Order: sequence, then structure tokens, then C-alpha cells
Amino acid sequence: MVSLRQFGAVNRTFRHLGRYQQILGVLLRYGLSDLVDHLHLDQYLETGLQMLSRKSREHEQIDRYSRPERLRMALEELGPTFIKLGQLLSVRPDIVSPEYLKELTKLQDEVPPFSYEEVQKIFYEELGKDPTDLFTSFGSEPLAAASISQVHHARLLIRGQDGSEQERRVVVKVQRPSLEKNISIDLEILARIAQLMEDHLQEVRGHRPTAIVQEFSRSLSREIDFTIELANIQHFARQFAGCREIYVPEPYPAFSTTKILVMERIEGVKASDIKKLQEKGYNLSLLAERGARLVMEQVFTHGFFHADPHPGNIFFLPNNIVCFIDFGQMGRLLFKDRESFIELVSSIVSGDEVKVTAAVLNMTVQQGEFDRDTLILDISELISRYLHLSIGEMEIGKIHWELLRLFSRHNMFLKPGLYLMLKALGTAEGVGRMLDPEQEMLSLAKPFIKKIKQEQFSARRLLIEAADTGSQYLHLLRDLPAETRSVLAMLRQGKVRLELEHYGLRPMEKALYRVSNRIAFAIVLAALIIGSSLIVLSGIKPKWHDIPIIGIVGFLIAGCMGFGLLISILRQGRGRV
Repeated sequence: MVSLRQFGAVNRTFRHLGRYQQILGVLLRYGLSDLVDHLHLDQYLETGLQMLSRKSREHEQIDRYSRPERLRMALEELGPTFIKLGQLLSVRPDIVSPEYLKELTKLQDEVPPFSYEEVQKIFYEELGKDPTDLFTSFGSEPLAAASISQVHHARLLIRGQDGSEQERRVVVKVQRPSLEKNISIDLEILARIAQLMEDHLQEVRGHRPTAIVQEFSRSLSREIDFTIELANIQHFARQFAGCREIYVPEPYPAFSTTKILVMERIEGVKASDIKKLQEKGYNLSLLAERGARLVMEQVFTHGFFHADPHPGNIFFLPNNIVCFIDFGQMGRLLFKDRESFIELVSSIVSGDEVKVTAAVLNMTVQQGEFDRDTLILDISELISRYLHLSIGEMEIGKIHWELLRLFSRHNMFLKPGLYLMLKALGTAEGVGRMLDPEQEMLSLAKPFIKKIKQEQFSARRLLIEAADTGSQYLHLLRDLPAETRSVLAMLRQGKVRLELEHYGLRPMEKALYRVSNRIAFAIVLAALIIGSSLIVLSGIKPKWHDIPIIGIVGFLIAGCMGFGLLISILRQGRGRV
């Protein structure tokens, strides 16, 4: 009997059959047919996708590329969802091997722009007007085009409170047509592929592919909703209100929707353009220090931070003012998670492996059981690499990668907020060293570490925690009698159930399901042959050359069914049931 889960998977497969064909076609074209076979995609998608020609799997020139290169090229061809997934995996050494990491970092998020007619259509759908009706001028040619959106220059007439009008230079971010629908389909397919990976690839099961896809899905869904990015800009501006070292671009909510974002155009110098910064007389050392402090203030003081502060997302303005752009990826961090990271760094410096272990456990989610003694030994080895260094000499990027490898060995997974924090700090550290090779980022973190430690043991904080703990115990005592009565009532009524979860039986279940299907198919085939034979012997009219036509049709159908069954066994069997 087909379960609801199986039926839902089959239903989604047929709904997105065309996209499945595109994905499998690209994988086969780039010589990744073994991936298709290992995931049993041919068996799961028997109907329709078997028609893909295996003879055309290998492209004429594909052999001259390495497998990591072919995977990168395939992801780029598959579009925005797969490019973003590749970029996510490019900073996960706990999941991806070094040769693949190197290639995934080369993923290009640059695609051909869509037409101005499409831009006009989106404006009519979102705002009910043409761009020229809203802006005094609008550049029909985009400044840049990426997989999610493209950006246009424009001028906007703003009316002040005193009634005066002023023209502003703005940038308009317009989402690609049908992007949300296409990404939704791809995310469903990725979720199914992740499930197949957990079912069939033992070596990746511990990395929880389904959990990675779920988190990626949430992140990407937030990124393609421009109202969320608008709210991020406004939140970011409020937390730095009054700070003269940072400038936040002004958004224009009246002209922004889920697919359109209008914000102030920044006239500055990108952090990556070192030569231009030097020519214009910027103080690179000051910029490196100021940028690092601002990122750490976001993380450790506010707990709301720019999650992707790479050189292309940072501009420098006159008077050495720092300006961040692109607020699609933002991170949030609880105070207790900030405490755990501070405790981790402090314990590594002091060489206390027990405290480091406690901090690691607070920062991660554990998958199944782990050997605590082995974990402490691995942590001791990690500490030995940093014990001779001062806190200023430690590099966040290296610590990040070392921790991810450690977590991978022990089936631990960093909490999403902490992962984004380490990624942001590591990226900011790289930008700072590009501007000033002598910069020691963790030295700049000392005031923030000191402040968090003071708050951690302040009388106010201790009182709040004591009150929260007491309140929780009070609620527990209050609810305990009612919960106990409920459990006893369920025991009396025989409603208590014991659920057992088994592992390793799914392949056997699939094999039995496949065998039973083929046996049923063979029985129907045999019945059709016997029935057709009886009809031929009975001489039922109409006839063709004295043979009953119904019997001939029955034999033809039986022949096609038998031939199809034979091809299925030869194609998919390969030693499997």
C-alpha cells in the first residue's frame, strides 16, 4: 500500500517533471551520471525520465574538466537556487572536501539581464505604474544583473515636509520574472534529493542534508522578499542612529514592494578597490580598524548583523566613513550564544579544555550520541595550536574552519545564528587584512568581550535569571498535578502508545516494494497472454486472416509490456533486486 508520503512525493515529481528532466539532463551532460545512479533517481523517476538518452551523457569536451569543475559548471547552468546552494556549501569545510570548496568559491552569480519590457511589467503588477511615471528618469539598461535581481539607476523627486521638492539619485532593485515560482519548484526538488541522499548515501547521512536544505530554503525565501530587506535596512539604521562612523543608505518604502526595492545610491569607493582608496587619500589602517569594530558592534552589542560583509558589499565615503549595502542576508544572535562564543575564545586562550568543551556543546546541536572523552582529546589538540598565541594573534577565520572540521568528526552542527556570526567575522577579518595586513581583529574585540563578561555577572542579570528560573519552576509545579492526571487517564483508557524508530530498513522496504510491483506486473502480463490465447482459440469475430483481432491486440499489448519490463530490469537492475 502506498503511504501518503510516497504519494505526495510521486505527485510532486509529476507536477515538476519538466524541471526534473532539465536537472537530470544537466547532470548527465556534465558527466555526473554516477550521482544520478547513486541516488537511484532513475528508479524513483521511472516514468518519463527514462526517455533521457544515456548515450548523450558525456559532452564532447567534458573530459578535459575535473569533476569539481564540472559540478560548478552544472550548478551555474541550473540557475539561482543551485548557485546560492553552491555558495552556501563553499564555506562549509565540514561538509565539502577541499578540492570542491576551491571550485565552489568560483561560482558566478552573474547572468544575462532581462528586458526593460519585463521591468515595466513587474512595475505595473507591483505598483500599477510605469517606471517613468514614478521617477524623473529611469535607466533602461541595468547597472548589474544577478541570478535574483538586477539593478537600475534612477532619479526620484522627493517632497519635503516644508513642501519643497528635491531630486535624489537612487538605485532600483528589480526581481527576476517568475523567480519565486521557479525557486519554489527547485526547493521542492532539492528537498527530495536531500531525502534520497540520506536514504542511499551512508557517507553524507550524518551531515543531515534535509536539515541543510530546510535552513537554506528559509534563508533563500527571506532573501527574495524585498520587504524583509527593507525592514533589515530600517532596523540596521535605528541601531546605529547617531553614530558618525557609519552611513546607512536611505530606503524609500513608498516605492518598494516584495519584488522592487528603491534605495539611495551610494557614491563611494568599494573596499576591494585599494588603489583608488590610496589615490583619494583614505586612511586604510583606520578603515580596517573602524570596519572591524563596526562589525563586532553589530554582533556582540546588538545581535543583529550583516551576514555577508565581503568587499563588494562595503563602500567607503569621505572622512573614512563606512557604508554597508545589500541587506538581504542578515544574522540574529541571542545573548547566550554571544556568551558561548566569548567563553570559547577565552577558554582557548587560557588552555582550559573542559570549559572549551562546555562552550562547544552550548554552541552546537548534537546528532545522536558522541564520545565526550574523544571530544575533549580533540579539543586539547585544537588548544595546543593556539596556546602560545595571544588573543590578538588568533585568526577568527582559522578558528572557524577548525571548529567546523571538529564538529563534523563528532556529528555536531553549529547553530544557524552562530554559523552566520563566524562567517561574518571571518569575512570581515579578511577585508580588514586586505586593507591593513597588520590588523589583529580579536584584539579589537577585547572591549566587547569585557563588556559581555561584565553583563554576564552583573547583579541585574543574575536577578533576572533567578526570577526567570523561579517563574519556570512555579509554572512546572502548577501544571504538574493536571499533567499527572492526564497521563493516568490515558493509561486507564489504554491510549498510551510506544513508538519505535528503526534504522537501515528503508533500502529493504524499497527493494520489497520494487519486487512486489514487478511480480504483480508479471502476473498481469501472464494473465493477458493466457486470456489472449483463449480468445484466439475460441475464434471470436471480428477476425484478421482467420485470427480474432481482440486476441492479436492482447498479444501486442503483452509484448509491449514484456519488452518494457525487460528494459526496466536491464536498465535499473544492475545487480540490485
